Formats: sequence, C-alpha cells, structure tokens
Amino acid sequence: MAWDWDKLQEKKNKQTGGGQPAGPPRMDEIFEKIRGARKKFPGGSWIVIVIVVALFLGSSCFYTVAVDEVGVVQRFGKYVRTAQPGLSFKLPRGIEQVTKVKVRYVFKEEFGFRTLEAGIKTRYASSSAYQNESLMLTGDLNVAVVPWIVQYRINEPFNYLFKVNHVRKTFRDLAEASMRLVVGDSSINEVISKREELAGKAKILLQKYLDEAETGIKVVNVEMKKTNVPEPVQPSFNEVNQAIQEKERMIYQAKEAYNKVIPAAKGNAEKTIKAAEGYALDRVNRAKGDAARFIDLYEAYTKSEDVTRRRLYLEAMQSIMPKLEKKFFVDAEQKNFLPLLNLGTSEGVKK
Repeated sequence: MAWDWDKLQEKKNKQTGGGQPAGPPRMDEIFEKIRGARKKFPGGSWIVIVIVVALFLGSSCFYTVAVDEVGVVQRFGKYVRTAQPGLSFKLPRGIEQVTKVKVRYVFKEEFGFRTLEAGIKTRYASSSAYQNESLMLTGDLNVAVVPWIVQYRINEPFNYLFKVNHVRKTFRDLAEASMRLVVGDSSINEVISKREELAGKAKILLQKYLDEAETGIKVVNVEMKKTNVPEPVQPSFNEVNQAIQEKERMIYQAKEAYNKVIPAAKGNAEKTIKAAEGYALDRVNRAKGDAARFIDLYEAYTKSEDVTRRRLYLEAMQSIMPKLEKKFFVDAEQKNFLPLLNLGTSEGVKK
C-alpha cells in the first residue's frame, strides 16, 4: 500500500509538539490512508490479494528432500511418484502433497523398558511399568523377564505409508509375538545363557511376519538385554541353579574317577590276559618238548636197554646229588656197626 509516511510523520510531530517522539499511528489514520490508496489505485486490494495468493501457491510448488529421506507425492490423495533427495517441484498445495519418509535413519523400539535420557549414565524408566511386555513363559514352564530392543529401517516407503494402518503399533505387536514364540520354545537356561542365538531367531521370524504384512520395514538388529526371573522367585531360582551346579560338579568328579580307574583296570586285565596266554604257550611248548624227548628216550631204550637204563640213572643222580646237603652211602660189604659211609666231610672219606 502506498502510504505517505513523510506527511504522516510531520502530522504526528505537529500533534505531539514537534521534537517529542511520535507514538504509534491511530487506527482511524490507518483506515483513512487505506481509503486514500483505494481511491488512488482502483482495484488495488484485489491486486494485493492476487499477489499474496500467487506467492503462497508458488512457495508450495517447491520442496527439498534431505539426503536420508525420500518424498512420497500424492495427487488428490493418490500416490503418483517418489522424489529422491534434493530440490523438487510439485503442483500447488491442495493438488499435490508431499510426505517425507526417512529411509536411512535407524529407528529403535524398546520392549520391557524405556530410555529416559541416553548418555554416559543412561537413565531408564521403571521396568515394572512395562513388565507386561517382558514377562514371558519359557518352554520348561518357567517365568522369565526378557527385555529387548529392535532396530529397523524403512526400506519401502509406499508400503509403510499406505499398506498398513497404525504401522508402529502393528510393528510392536509382531515383534512381541516373535519374541514370545522364540522364548516359548526354549528353556530358562537357554534364555539366560544363549541370548544372541535367540535374538537371531527372533530377527528372522519378525522379518518374515513384517514381509507378510507388507509393512515396508527392514529389521536391522534384535538385541536381548539382561534376562532374569521375576524378583519374587529369584531366591528359589538361585537355589535351583546351585543344586544344578552341584549336580554337574559331582558328575564331572565321577567322570574323572571313571577315566582314571577304568583305563587302569582295562590295562591290568589286558596284562593278565597276555601273561596267561604266554604261560599257556610256554606250558604247551614244554609239554610238546618233553613228549618228544620221552619218545626219543623210549626209542633209544628199545634199542639198548642196559646202556640207556644206566645213562638215565646217572643223569638222574647228577641232577639230584648237588641238591643234597649231607650224603650217606650204604655198603653192604662193610662190617661196621652201621654200614654207612659219611661223605659229608673229608674225614669220613676213606679209600
């Protein structure tokens, strides 16, 4: 609007006494100036309106998409295209609408707890408020508290925006169903000690459900936090674990003793068997040798009886006599009181 600001300032200076600072213009003066502008430029208000509308529509025709997102363009509510990062053009507002979706940003959903403030000393919300999410029944009918985190990206913006209603709620329901199914097929010890393995199974199962529902979401990672049992049953659970550890310790000790005693017994048994086999072989060979020797002697005896008989007698005496300590020979021709010849000493030897 064409206002004569110089004249207006002079008039205000006159009304306020010259040198004093002028106050804000009064409303009647503003309306008077507007009426004067209309008289000077007939239809000027329409021109202003047209300019304002043109500027408004022109500004709504250009938009910028960041590097980590894409723009989903709808024309009268219907999907028409997907805009890539950078400056883009569209039809004015009311005809085409742009919804920006972050496709490179990694989103996170927490189950069983909430992060209030992340940092060096991260603060979490009370876990009891979200215990219904993490309280699960294991395959061996034990109760476990299983908090976990799911990280994901949006890889199909069209499906994410249009295929599923309340996509975030659907995602959380599918994530909880997947984790409960995996935990329900595992024992309490596996849930506590094999968290990475179970998290991998839950990730695969969750991705399958998300693809079937056409959510347009890609699971990046599933991380299970520290798993435990509810506080009321914690003492009993610790006692059970101690009993199991004691049982395993006794089993290991028994196996250790078994590994020491059984091999030694097997070695002794094998040694005894080998010794018996050697003794049997020795006895059989000796018997065979004695039998062969006896047959040879018998054949020699049949050929010359006297010589063989004397030879056998002398050989027998040769083997017996060295074993006797005292030797006495009886001579029937001697006339002594006792017809004995003491050969044990040199004194008793007479020629």
